[in-house]
Amino acid sequence: MTENHQTAPAPEGDDGDGAAPGRALTVADVLALPVLAAGQPQVVTGVTGLDQPVRWVHITELTDPASFLKGGELVLTTGMPLPDDAAGIRRYVDELADVGAAALVIELVRRYHRPPDALVHACQARGLPLVTLAEDVNFLEVTQVVHALILGNQAEVMRRTQRIHEAFTALTLRGAGPEDVVRAAAEMSGRTIVLENLVHQAVVCEPSGDTVETALTDWEQRSRATPPAHRTAVSGPEVWLVAPVEYQGERWGRVAMLPARPGPTTPPPAFGPEDVTVLERTAMALTIARLIHPTPWERTAHRNVLRDLVEQRHRSPADADARVAALGLPTKDSRFIAVLTVAPHEGDTTKAEALLSEDLRSRGTQALIGLLAPTRLGILLSLRPDQPWRPVVEHLSRTTLDLVPGATVSVGGMTTDLPGVARSFREAIRVAEATEPGRPLPAGRSYHERSDIGLRHLLFALREDTRVQDYAERQLGRLVDHDTSHGTDLLTTLRHYLDAAGNKTVAARHGGLSRETVYQRLRTIERLLDCDLESGEQRTELHVALTALDVLRGR
Repeated sequence: MTENHQTAPAPEGDDGDGAAPGRALTVADVLALPVLAAGQPQVVTGVTGLDQPVRWVHITELTDPASFLKGGELVLTTGMPLPDDAAGIRRYVDELADVGAAALVIELVRRYHRPPDALVHACQARGLPLVTLAEDVNFLEVTQVVHALILGNQAEVMRRTQRIHEAFTALTLRGAGPEDVVRAAAEMSGRTIVLENLVHQAVVCEPSGDTVETALTDWEQRSRATPPAHRTAVSGPEVWLVAPVEYQGERWGRVAMLPARPGPTTPPPAFGPEDVTVLERTAMALTIARLIHPTPWERTAHRNVLRDLVEQRHRSPADADARVAALGLPTKDSRFIAVLTVAPHEGDTTKAEALLSEDLRSRGTQALIGLLAPTRLGILLSLRPDQPWRPVVEHLSRTTLDLVPGATVSVGGMTTDLPGVARSFREAIRVAEATEPGRPLPAGRSYHERSDIGLRHLLFALREDTRVQDYAERQLGRLVDHDTSHGTDLLTTLRHYLDAAGNKTVAARHGGLSRETVYQRLRTIERLLDCDLESGEQRTELHVALTALDVLRGR
């Protein structure tokens, strides 16, 4: 039983001029060339071997051509030297297959008009592609065209390899960090690149043609199924190309190039020599970058992911989930809460970032921690559904205040998914902005939360808004001017009156004044401000204005 004869297929994306630049010429590429296509090539056996690379073209009319071959040759023959007996034909084919010939092309013009059954059976048994030509073809012209393409392709490969070396040399000379190196590798290879540490946490991921979700979902499990390699090699059930990354002579982690997505009917393209070159230079550049960048890459990864969550820069919730989980933070069946530290000086948070990270790790608390700004340190806690959050935040807050005296620690609302993390951090930021330094907190608590924000805190957060400043001036400016020019203290009397909720007797006692004096001062205030202090609405307006004035004056 022989295979059905098939017209030689043109490679996908091929325009008849051979392989794409930088890609090895295959049997299918050669058969699609006009010089061979004119002979009406038919693939008789070995269709699956058409993607084999062609190293050279060899014309032969010998009975034992294999002795002149080294492997990878496309063998052209008129069929004249083929043995007459089946055993001789089998030996002829076996020798070609053993030496690694890419394909056998036979012309059906002179000796044969159909391929001998013994030849078909022998090629089929060895998986050697057998191609017949129905028309006369100039074999010499075939060799000239194919050899020119092969040499040109080799020159192009050398040029591309040189460009790869130059690109990574430039990255190293300018002190590029891991993100820049991995991004460059993804752009050069057109494949997804992932940098991971020894505990299989994805520190940097640069997807190419994939989403972060596709690249990083179940990352640790998939990575552990991919054995480590001491040099650049293909490894694991998913066929990753991996290369080790070292730090000070010891293995730090590895960089992985993930295979491209398969087509609807075609398998994913295999890794080529250029991919190996890119990954080897990537690993080398990362090893150098690890020496010149003192900040641990895990800490940088935490910062980047945290900022992406706060600024909602992920393409989708699934991408965010995969990215965070690949860094080792539990995302399934977890609750999240944002904690923000605002330090009085730049630089205070950098030291606290490292020490708090160690403290959280030693206590088994799952968290992302990173600088959001020079004086702002963000922490995203991942808690079990039944885990109380207040004890965790209280310990974290007290540890932070010990490390950064004078800092303010605030907390946002609880959320059950990563899209809600940005909202939790916004709440923590608003609480911090509304917190006046030195304001007392409830007993047993060292951090600020939303319930602490009253009118005074709200106005403190809005103190730089010109509308608040204008409102306080319009309501109380004339009274302040009168006190300044006449040496009176009507503003204090108004404060006592408003604090006493309009009770004149209580206001007199708080001010150490007689009731008659208070009555007289209140009438003066009403005249200056053109208001009615018996009106609850106007008293509220004045109370807000007076609180705003206190905040603006730093009282």
